[in-house]
Amino acid sequence: MKWITWQGVGVDRMACAWVIRRFIDEEAVFEFIPEGSTPAGEAEAFDIPGVRLSHHQGHSSVHTIMLEYGLTSSELTRIAQMVDEADTVQDFSLEPAAIGLDLICRGIRRTSENDSLALERGALIFEALYAELLHEGGNL
Repeated sequence: MKWITWQGVGVDRMACAWVIRRFIDEEAVFEFIPEGSTPAGEAEAFDIPGVRLSHHQGHSSVHTIMLEYGLTSSELTRIAQMVDEADTVQDFSLEPAAIGLDLICRGIRRTSENDSLALERGALIFEALYAELLHEGGNL
């Protein structure tokens, strides 16, 4: 299936793409459109304001995707909490890893020639984080 989002991926879009490819659609193809443009066609849009799979009720898009697709393991819930805190304005901090996760994802974006490569590199980070959470029973 084709999935579409804005260019210039960061922590939330990297997390979304990882969740999509890992748990929803392993054959996912990602397309990137300029920020501010409206998605057209039959691709499933994510992390674009106003679409079904975007920020809702103060949560990140990855949080929305996990809810929409019934992904509720404690490890995935913890990742969604980290991304929420890294990507949205929070009144308080609960996830000490959120700041580092955001910095790493921003660095990946800056050192990647294009968004597709940034998603591939970001997937390694989220896969490693997921593996560690599985090993630790959802706790870091």
